[in-house]
Amino acid sequence: MDICDIAAGAKKASIELAAMDSQRKNAALEAIRSSLKSHQDKIIAANIEDMAAAQMAGLSTPLLKRLKFDAAKIDEVCKGLDSLIKLNDPVGKTLSATELDNGLELYQVSCPIGVIGVIFESRPDALVQISSLCLKSGNAVLLKGGSEAAHTNKILADLISNATLQAGMPAGWLGLLETRDDVTAMLKLDDYINLIIPRGSNAFVRHIMDNTRIPVMGHADGICHVYIDKAANIDMAVKITVDSKCQYAAVCNAAETLLVHQDIAAAFLPLLKAAMDEKKTELRGCEQTRKIIDCKPATEEDWKTEYLDYILSIRVVSSLSEAIDHINHYGSGHTDAIVTEDKQAASCFLRRVDSADVFWNASTRFADGFRYGLGAEVGISTHKLHARGPVGLEGLVIYKWLLAGKGHIVENYSGPAAKAYTHKKLDTHWTFQQ
Repeated sequence: MDICDIAAGAKKASIELAAMDSQRKNAALEAIRSSLKSHQDKIIAANIEDMAAAQMAGLSTPLLKRLKFDAAKIDEVCKGLDSLIKLNDPVGKTLSATELDNGLELYQVSCPIGVIGVIFESRPDALVQISSLCLKSGNAVLLKGGSEAAHTNKILADLISNATLQAGMPAGWLGLLETRDDVTAMLKLDDYINLIIPRGSNAFVRHIMDNTRIPVMGHADGICHVYIDKAANIDMAVKITVDSKCQYAAVCNAAETLLVHQDIAAAFLPLLKAAMDEKKTELRGCEQTRKIIDCKPATEEDWKTEYLDYILSIRVVSSLSEAIDHINHYGSGHTDAIVTEDKQAASCFLRRVDSADVFWNASTRFADGFRYGLGAEVGISTHKLHARGPVGLEGLVIYKWLLAGKGHIVENYSGPAAKAYTHKKLDTHWTFQQ
């Protein structure tokens, strides 16, 4: 089956899936969880094959860590499925209700987007998370993972498709793309695909945008910052910085640049260096930083770089405003944090930093759909579309306008004797049985 046939099948399935009730979708999610558990050995065997090939190809350690899909990772995605099942269905919610006139009622009701194409990195757990979120939100999905995870992705997609088909979901709601040519072809299928979510570098996201007429929700670079204010608690600042950088370095919400107020730098930086040395993290600093601690010099390019590795660039700044200006200039609009005991400084930072996620006294690693209670995520949007930040269930629905009348016609509201609209807000909710 070629990509056009797969997309056409997904479009057909999306119509049926959009009308599925919560109970049936949750039953399908339970079937996925059961299938992953019962076929765990096969999944791990496929992943071992991918890991061996990636190691032979010289894939970096952080990327190998992303690629690994062992029993612990399977348990993790199954817990994610359990959490997703417990979440309210985002489809069919009444967002607003207005009486236009007596007996003429207008409802704004949430509905699925349709068919979503997601291009993601070499993380097999992402395939499970993305497909399950799309299922719960009533969307069909076309998935293209990294070639390094080809065997793992194939068995996961097959297991999920078979389990959900047996649970009553429409055939073809999930399609797996396997080559770069498939992606190129997908970009031309605007008759079938409603949204593309590319996860990768800014250059990659721009390439997708420049080569398709399909709307794109970009998940670009994660150039995240931690700013240590002059009023920071130093012990807290060290812990938050270490967690933001080192808890999992190969992800988009890991900190890449540390900004430190000059008034606290001398007391803070030596303690941070000792902690980062324990984590075997390379530090690159500005001239002022290097006067306080021994580290490599940071270049202009470092402020623009997403390392995805145990590397942290450090810049000493003279003020809160300078820190904010640096973030808004060099950051990717992903996640940025301030550490301070000064509420006014925190308020200024939270209001003026133009990012999807802005934190006060908390690690950047909290920028995650599962941690937000969104049921994992299909990605993190750094664009200012209908969804921003971690894109979970609510980011995968749009809405439609439903109007219910009793023979009303526009002619009665036109001309010299026109009736007036009431435009009265209602407390009622739309149900498809009314």
